[in-house]
Amino acid sequence: MSFIIWVAVLGAVLLTLALTSSYLRWMPVTTSAVCLLLGIGIGPSGLDLLKLSLDDASLWMEHLTEVAVLFSLFICGLKLRLPLRDKNWRIAFGLAGPVMVLTIIGVCLLLHYGLQLAWGPALLIGAILAPTDPVLAALVQVNDARDVDSVRFGLSGEAGLNDGIAFPFVILGLLLLHGDGFANEWRDWLLRSVVWAVPVGLLTGYWMGRGIGRATLALQIRNADSTVSPNDYLALALIALAYVVAESIGGFGFLSVFAAGLGLRQVEVKSTGASQPPAEHLVQPVVGHQNVEPQHAVHGDTERLEDSQVAAGIMMGDMLAFGGLVERAMEVFLVTLLGVVLLSHWDWRALLIGAVLFGVIRPLCVLGMPWGTLLEGRQRLLIGWFGIRGIGSLFYLFYALNHGLSDRVGTLCTDLTLSVVALSILVHGISTQPILARYEQLKKQKS
Repeated sequence: MSFIIWVAVLGAVLLTLALTSSYLRWMPVTTSAVCLLLGIGIGPSGLDLLKLSLDDASLWMEHLTEVAVLFSLFICGLKLRLPLRDKNWRIAFGLAGPVMVLTIIGVCLLLHYGLQLAWGPALLIGAILAPTDPVLAALVQVNDARDVDSVRFGLSGEAGLNDGIAFPFVILGLLLLHGDGFANEWRDWLLRSVVWAVPVGLLTGYWMGRGIGRATLALQIRNADSTVSPNDYLALALIALAYVVAESIGGFGFLSVFAAGLGLRQVEVKSTGASQPPAEHLVQPVVGHQNVEPQHAVHGDTERLEDSQVAAGIMMGDMLAFGGLVERAMEVFLVTLLGVVLLSHWDWRALLIGAVLFGVIRPLCVLGMPWGTLLEGRQRLLIGWFGIRGIGSLFYLFYALNHGLSDRVGTLCTDLTLSVVALSILVHGISTQPILARYEQLKKQKS
């Protein structure tokens, strides 16, 4: 009966979102914020239709959140079309590297000196809350491979990179909590989790994406079956293989999956040409999409396109559509579950942490970076504000819970993480659309 109730509730939530989507578009609220409120409404503190014990569900919640992040990272990589030498990548690297490390330090100091937590829990919670989220931040990220806006591109690159780069600090927090051998283990942590795991994860995924992408296009062109190839299978295979191969050789799977999307996109760039629109837009009439380039919009004629462009366009279009569907479904399900358990894990100290993290630590870290002329003042403020926390933080929470936390520390981490993530979903969810609309309006006026 509980399974039937879960399916019924999920179906009801999806139906509600489908029927109200035309209204939500014009409201200053995101889908995630609506799902959070729906979860609270159907949870034990509302209609009491659903109950969830995180003690019993921590293992499958770890894997579920992991899958959601993997899909989102892959799709994020597919959307970033600029070459790595482009200046906008400096923004992404700065946000995912120095800004995130400074954020971890800032939250750790706040928790230790402000809330009197020990260094171990303070560092672990700081690492869990530091990465911005690739799943819930869709509105502020690149939505189309043609988008090269500095704010959107920087936030997308940050979300793709920092979920993997946060992992070493989560591991460091666990080492600090677990004890006596920390003085001898930190060198091994530095070599394995930083010097080795980060570059190996990136390089493994990137070259797998390029290699599998090139092989797939060659086979499709040779067999003339590019319009019927199961590209959703290819997306699943590449995500799985990039993750498994990287993890098996000690690299970070999150970084590998993101880099696999980047590598696959570079195959499309090479087949289409960097100066041309993305291939999926050139063949959109074939796959049934809208917003087609003018030269191909009238008849949907692809005779002037090369076979490699048609194959690449259909492959990318199918993968983006399939990945986006999975990403949205996982977002709805997980955020609704967060709402179900939120009030039973609410911690009022999260109001202080959220206010300082969202309004002080993140903006100051962004403003303090030597961006030069890469970003204008208002763009820095936007990036500083759009540090959305979400599913990535939930994964790190459940990963930590399943790796030997004591009951006291586990409860502390759970309550603070869930509360801060919920605050981010609500605060950023309410403010995102109005702020972005104003930003786009000012950008149009300037151009």
